[in-house]
Amino acid sequence: MAGFLPVEIAVQDVAGVRVALEAGAARVELCQALGVGGLTPSAGLIESAVEAAAASAPGFVHVLVRPRGGGFVYDAEELDAIARDIRLARTLGADGVVVGALTDAGSLDVDAIAGFRDVAEHLDVTVHRVVDAAADPVGSVVALVGTGVRRVLTSGGEPDCRAGLGTLARMAEELAGAVELMAGGGVRVDDLPALAAAGVDAVHLSARSTATRGGQSGPGGGDAGFEMTDAATVHAAVEAARAAARRNRDADR
Repeated sequence: MAGFLPVEIAVQDVAGVRVALEAGAARVELCQALGVGGLTPSAGLIESAVEAAAASAPGFVHVLVRPRGGGFVYDAEELDAIARDIRLARTLGADGVVVGALTDAGSLDVDAIAGFRDVAEHLDVTVHRVVDAAADPVGSVVALVGTGVRRVLTSGGEPDCRAGLGTLARMAEELAGAVELMAGGGVRVDDLPALAAAGVDAVHLSARSTATRGGQSGPGGGDAGFEMTDAATVHAAVEAARAAARRNRDADR
């Protein structure tokens, strides 16, 4: 991490994939409905995103698989839907999936995640901020060691990464690189130096702005505007991450 701090961008369309590619982001988390925390994107969107990235950036498209909003305790039908969507994302050429589940007791559902990992086969598996909703966020992150999960996204168990900075540093120390630790949750460009100093392996942000093109939505169509990925914010985040990594590298000399 000392020489490079990857930036992941949460995007909701192919335009967002192209923005992230052009700015030099490491990858995207492809989803829909970020307003409710993100939901599984459509098959058409996954396929188009993979086509946009495949030629120049292998490993770029990671698909959020979350069947509904709300909490992360899933019944058997919801778990089956998640498995089916993981399989579909794999078939459509995604490079990774982003998943998570809790038990009724509020602990990380390691068995469910192991099942997701099996269905994902060769894909990278990221566990999302379900760990921040767990009763023991640090213990939940550590429980992922040895499961085959590639990385975990967390704000340190707090509403945003600034409040969770101390816990993120503790998580980084506990993991010691066994699972990639990616900081997310209200990340702003000026947070990146502190996050890099805390020892995280990557950062995640949505870099959203609002577009108003497309005309009026009409009765029943919701708001006239819609969210889009802001290119200036993504560029600024990538540059800030590079600068923070350089400072850490220089400090290590």
